[in-house]
Formats: sequence, C-alpha cells, structure tokens
Amino acid sequence: MLLSTASSLAPAFYAGLLLSLSLIMALGPQNAHVMRMGLLGQHVWLTVGLCILSDVLLIGLGVLGLAQLGGLSAPLKNTLVGGGILFLLFYGTQAFQRFRAGVPANPLDAGAKGSTPLTRRQATGAALAFAWLNPHAWLDTAVLIGTASMAWGQPANAAFGIGAATGSVLWFVGLGFCVLWLGQRLQSPATWRALDGLVALMMWGTALVLGWGLWAS
Repeated sequence: MLLSTASSLAPAFYAGLLLSLSLIMALGPQNAHVMRMGLLGQHVWLTVGLCILSDVLLIGLGVLGLAQLGGLSAPLKNTLVGGGILFLLFYGTQAFQRFRAGVPANPLDAGAKGSTPLTRRQATGAALAFAWLNPHAWLDTAVLIGTASMAWGQPANAAFGIGAATGSVLWFVGLGFCVLWLGQRLQSPATWRALDGLVALMMWGTALVLGWGLWAS
C-alpha cells in the first residue's frame, strides 16, 4: 500500500523538483549573493542554510496558502515589486561602487575598500534580505510553484511542493560547495571586478524589467 502510494506521488515530486531547479538556476540576486559570500569565504553555510530555509517556507506558503487563495492580490503584489526594485537598485549600486573602486587579489586584504568581514548578524540579515525582499524569490517560489501545484490534486500537490523544496536544497548546497572550491582558485582583481560588474548589471537590469512591468500594469 505504501509503495503504491509513493509510486503514484512520484510524478508530482519529480515535476516539482524539475520546476524548482529550472527556476533557481538562473543567475538571480540570491545566487549572486551566495557566490560572493562563497568566494569571500564568509559565513557560506549560514547563508546557504538561510536561503534553503527561506525557499522551503516560501514554497510551503505558495503550495498550501497562495495557491488556494488564487495568488497575491494586485495591491500586495505591486507593493512587493516596488520594494524589490528599491532593494535591487541599492545592492546594484553597491556592487557598481566596488567595480569602480577595484579590489586587490583578496578583497579581505587590509586596506581594501569595503573589506571588513561581515558579522554573523550582518550575514544573516543580508541572506534574509535577498530571500524575502527579492520579488523574484516570491514570484518563483510562492507564486509560480504554488500555482503549478494546483495542477495536482491532494495529496500530490504536497509531493510537488516537497519536490520543489528538494530542488532548492540540492541547488544551494551544490552552489555552496562549488563557490568555496572556486574561492580558493579565483583570487584575482580581474575576477572580482568582473563579478561585481556582472552583479550590478544583473540587479539593475532586473529592477528595470520589474519597473517596466509595474508601470505597464
């Protein structure tokens, strides 16, 4: 009986897993933040753990809550997107300032601009901000995954959500290991400037797209 039930839920689980991975693999603000923390070697697993926890909570909110309510209301969605635009512009400007200033081979070397290591509290705040103030995190997890789960009846929708949460765990753990490994090998000024420039353009571009969509609506 248990094997039969698990077999019937497997398609929903794998559908959620694949959707989650397809959404999360794009280089968004959250992934860029994990990459930077990993390359710096600062609070990597704290950051990864908070990203996973936030994703799981947002997925659960979408599958068990928003999907049943038909999604976010228009005023709430617009407020969320507006706050997210300000958030992306702020962090994009910080990355651009680092790009303009340039950094030594190791950005934590004494005298580097913005080189002060983050405390655990600061790292926690930054990770939670990229998870909860980033509209893409809400749209991808709570809204898109939550809406997609409605195609599966109960209890398959729960299996879909568990599959999506598993995808988040696999991605962020793998990304954490990858950037820690790369961080020991990519300690050059050109690498850091390229990363900061890419992050600034990506965040500003995302803010522009979100702003256009908000204005057009």
